[in-house]
Amino acid sequence: MASSSSAYLLLSLAILAFAPLSTSQSIQDRFFKCVNSRSVPPATFSTVFSAPQNSSFIPLLESTAQNLRCLLPSVPKPQLIFRPRAESHVQAAVVCAREAGISLRVRSGGHDYEGLSYISVAAEDKFVLLDMSNMRSVSVDIQNRTAWAQSGATIGEVYYWISRASPVYGFPAGLYSSLGVGGHITGGAYGGMLRKYGLSVDNVVDARIVDANGQILDRDAMGEEVFWAMRGGAGGSFGVILSWKLKLVSVPRTVTVFTVPRTLEQGAARILYRWQQIADKIDENLFMRVIAQPINSTNSGERTVVTLYAAMFLGRANRLLNIINRNFPELGLTRADTMEMSWIDSVVYHAGFPVNTPPETLLLGNSTFRNHFKAKSDFLRNPIPQTAITKLLNMLLQDDEPVMIFNAFGGIMSRISDTATPFPHRKGVICMIQYVSNWQDDSPVSATRHMNWIRGVYDFMAPYVPSSPRTAYVNYKDLDLGSNRNWNSSASFGFSYFKHNFMRLVRIKTKFDPQNFFRYEQSIPTLHQF
Repeated sequence: MASSSSAYLLLSLAILAFAPLSTSQSIQDRFFKCVNSRSVPPATFSTVFSAPQNSSFIPLLESTAQNLRCLLPSVPKPQLIFRPRAESHVQAAVVCAREAGISLRVRSGGHDYEGLSYISVAAEDKFVLLDMSNMRSVSVDIQNRTAWAQSGATIGEVYYWISRASPVYGFPAGLYSSLGVGGHITGGAYGGMLRKYGLSVDNVVDARIVDANGQILDRDAMGEEVFWAMRGGAGGSFGVILSWKLKLVSVPRTVTVFTVPRTLEQGAARILYRWQQIADKIDENLFMRVIAQPINSTNSGERTVVTLYAAMFLGRANRLLNIINRNFPELGLTRADTMEMSWIDSVVYHAGFPVNTPPETLLLGNSTFRNHFKAKSDFLRNPIPQTAITKLLNMLLQDDEPVMIFNAFGGIMSRISDTATPFPHRKGVICMIQYVSNWQDDSPVSATRHMNWIRGVYDFMAPYVPSSPRTAYVNYKDLDLGSNRNWNSSASFGFSYFKHNFMRLVRIKTKFDPQNFFRYEQSIPTLHQF
């Protein structure tokens, strides 16, 4: 096997031979030499680095990217991909990027909706992609009801290893098992136990990060203000997340799930209107979301819209039926609609895998979603009139593969202060709505058509959601809301995501990273950035 130094020499020669611009040659060469000198243990460069001319570069770049719209040839790509295997490698990457005059983008799971963890919108932005997928260990301490999870682990891996340690503990996080722990939690992170235990950030007790000086800091070292900002204040703004310390929560040995479809012909608009009345008020052990999308009717073959009521209840089916029939009889739920299973099996079920799929599938980290798409979001505080719901659902018939998802809030979320973490969308929120347009081809004409559709839906919803600001979920990034071009544009997305918490984040950022090393199109800006 080639030594680290010989592998470095070969890779450097390859870069010098094929890099088209002298600037790129200089940046890559300086970065390689610096990381090589600072890595302890030394990095094996043939396995942790990839440059654009290497055959591994495109497969690595695309390996966890969810949005194919962000991988088009015209989109600016990283100068290098670096996949660290040790914390010291991350420290070296930060220090060496600063010395080389290049920025870092940090990717853990690749679910960034605008791809900002692995691409740039600006062609002049030269950056290295720090891909954390090699750092994915999960260590569970059942005695103290905690777990340490490295940034590159998927949330599915976290769920699996917790369940292996004990069937009566879990962690409240996302429904999609391929979400990377590092980035997912920095945005707040919600899932099937949202209404019982809150967000992931409400259940994080410590973290390890690398700051802009290359120093490793835990909660005590970074201070409470920075720890507050890290938990929901957007990834990639304050440092590189190495790992999170999670507080485990109790789960029953048996939970109940159901997925019940109701089409337009079956009164979907009427039932969804009624769902709004109870979604945030019903028993907090129940998480019930509504997925609306077009399908072909089984009767006529013509397109219609189906609303899928997908739920997980922390308890047995008989108790669930009593709760639903008392509070939401319009759904018409029956015992035959429900399935009892373990909590970890419910995780697999809601991740989109067939019933009876073994939990070990979660270790594969495979995404069940990969497409060209554009997404937007809203937080609903007052019920949408039934006439408007009817129009909204019928708008789904105007696009090819759209989906709308209504995620119920309430429960404990209504009892946690909106300043407890940067995530402010708590008391008074009925649900969060996600709008998505998917498409298969990469033609500009197709992209424009689908973008126009989703923006039209978003405009239609304006009278029914809060304004000043119109709020959005930071983990569903949307460049339509603004970017760091100027202060007004930064404030536009900042107040949409964080409301009044935005200025506190800006002050913390200015003090903790005054040179604004950790930056991208929607990172938290500094006070003197503009």
